Amino acid sequence: MRRSVVIAVWLALLLAPSLARARGTVRYDVSYVWDQDFAKVMERKRVVGSALGPRVAKRLRVMQLDEGFALIYPRRAGLRDVQAAAAAHSRTLRRRSLGEAVVTESRRWTVVSDEGVRRVPSAEQVRLEEEADDAERVQLEKLVEDYVSELRRSGGLAPDERTAWSVHDFTTGEELVGINADLKLQAASLIKPFVALAYLHEVKEGRQVYDAQSRRRLERMIQHSDNGATNWVMRRLGGPAAVQKLLQERYAGILEGIELVEYIPPGGRTYRNKASARDYSRFLLALWRSELPGSDEIKRLMALPKRDRLHTGVRLPEDTEVYSKTGSTSQLCGDMGMLLAKGPDGRQYAYTVIGIIEKTRPARHYTRWLRARGNVIRAISGLVYRRISAIHGASPARSEAKLAAK
Repeated sequence: MRRSVVIAVWLALLLAPSLARARGTVRYDVSYVWDQDFAKVMERKRVVGSALGPRVAKRLRVMQLDEGFALIYPRRAGLRDVQAAAAAHSRTLRRRSLGEAVVTESRRWTVVSDEGVRRVPSAEQVRLEEEADDAERVQLEKLVEDYVSELRRSGGLAPDERTAWSVHDFTTGEELVGINADLKLQAASLIKPFVALAYLHEVKEGRQVYDAQSRRRLERMIQHSDNGATNWVMRRLGGPAAVQKLLQERYAGILEGIELVEYIPPGGRTYRNKASARDYSRFLLALWRSELPGSDEIKRLMALPKRDRLHTGVRLPEDTEVYSKTGSTSQLCGDMGMLLAKGPDGRQYAYTVIGIIEKTRPARHYTRWLRARGNVIRAISGLVYRRISAIHGASPARSEAKLAAK
């Protein structure tokens, strides 16, 4: 079949009225190919599944529409979520010269088995499958909620402390946890990667230079959380208000909730700068996709050796890569990071963990409080890894003996 005809038919497939629309709730899936040749689509299923990993592979379905066949990953989710999934899949597929993934409306597809057996699921079967998919996506969020609730019951979190959590699986494109994710909380040093973004934006525009001096300042800002280096960078950019204006004008779709209003005060008591867990999550997703100016350099800065609350002291495999930034004040303990878990076959599975604990009043015993709350974030990070490992078949965590030796 001529390429133009194939494209036209595939577009018709994507734009066709869906079962979801008939119900009044539009849901979407991810599609990878349409072809009249069943064998070609089955081969596509094999290579796409191999590229995207076991979680996606086991959900891939070959569907029939009129005289052709499509390869579908049934997500049955909202448009924004499925667009994120398609973008994540496309990034992996392009690296292997396997084309791209696109968004299509969910339908009551005719499912074709590997042996060519066709079946049309009933409306009840579709509903049950949707509920099962939704239940799986909220499972990790419930585990986090239950853990935090138990800490509150046992006194591990005080009544004047509020928390926010975000976990995003970059392989599937799913947000697995979003608890208080849009709540604006103190940013403290978590704001520093955004300052690095602003500076590298100006470098790209030719208004700043990235020489040895500025590189050292950014390294100290991210690796050592040096407040003086951060203020130096902001002064070069015209001050906090200028940085806020730049980020809001150029990156408003990513940093929707950011409030950068002050230099880092003496002693690191940054109480007025704010951002949300979802701001950090969107930033890390754009960073992972290399959509930001200086993406590679920001990743290098965030990967420089340092202690954190997502990997240091957590039962993760030794070869897990981490790109992170902590934030601490007498009222805040937080960490935001992107982790790359490795499977037995060497494949990497990227995901984010953002954990923020904010206290209304300054902690009386700052060091003790910070250590205890840091361990809460570490526990959540370990919990998330165990779930990611179960989903994608990543490597087992290092043993308690090895962890104790750290």
